[in-house]
Amino acid sequence: MTIGIIPNISKNDILSIVIEIIKQLNQNGFKYILSNSLLKYKEQFDRQSQFLTHDQLCKNCDMVLSIGGDGTMLNTAYEIRNSSAPILGVNYGKLGFLAEFDLSSFTDFLHDVKTKNYVIEERMALIAGSVEKENKELYAINDIVIDKGPWPKMINLTIKVDDDYVSTFSADGLIIATPTGSTGYSLSAGGPIINPKADVITLSPVAPHTLTMRPLIISSMQKITVIANSLSDKIQVSCDGQRVEFYNSPLTIQVEKDVKPVNLVHSNRINYYEILRNKLYWGLDVRKNDISL
Repeated sequence: MTIGIIPNISKNDILSIVIEIIKQLNQNGFKYILSNSLLKYKEQFDRQSQFLTHDQLCKNCDMVLSIGGDGTMLNTAYEIRNSSAPILGVNYGKLGFLAEFDLSSFTDFLHDVKTKNYVIEERMALIAGSVEKENKELYAINDIVIDKGPWPKMINLTIKVDDDYVSTFSADGLIIATPTGSTGYSLSAGGPIINPKADVITLSPVAPHTLTMRPLIISSMQKITVIANSLSDKIQVSCDGQRVEFYNSPLTIQVEKDVKPVNLVHSNRINYYEILRNKLYWGLDVRKNDISL
């Protein structure tokens, strides 16, 4: 098996982490290909090491290893979105909800890879487009957020689902999240936690100026249309909190499920609810000092 390595080179000591991982791969009989983002450190690797662009790396690897945090993993998924290569995350960031392995657990997981004791889970992605920028397609694994941007006042938002009118309200914005993104910004805005196996999309208003506007869950087979109006001349749209576009107001944007899923590698040793408890302390009763995970 060949594993492609895509690290976040902005992280401190990332080079030593990559070298340690390569050592573990060699000891377990795996081949590897390095991202060309590591070319400036070429002298630190074996002469036989191969460096490829991310597109070429995916075509020549059985699995892609993303080293960093959840943001790094989201960025990796975006960069290789046209590939079906499964992504394995090693956390070298803060939370590590998507990138569920650290260095020690990754070493143990290599044995599971050799024995095929792991699962590849399909995760939903979203695509979006607007009339204003016909050739610009937006893509997100976590969420697409339509908001007021630097404008200090609320914006008006109208939602339609499959051309059926839903509601018009004033708010700071709207989060359109996948089940994967339900534990991100949507959760902070009061949205529900959605199991990744659920084939649904969550619409979570951001600071709506009404007590009656609550999060809404719809089928992933439905198309969402959002019409945003602002007294400012611009509306901000961000994807996964990483890629930001500005559109003229009023904006009409359509969001739907991408036909191609994102493939994530997970261990059979831990389930989704364990990750919720371990990472978010979900379901733990702090009154009982219940911190045993």
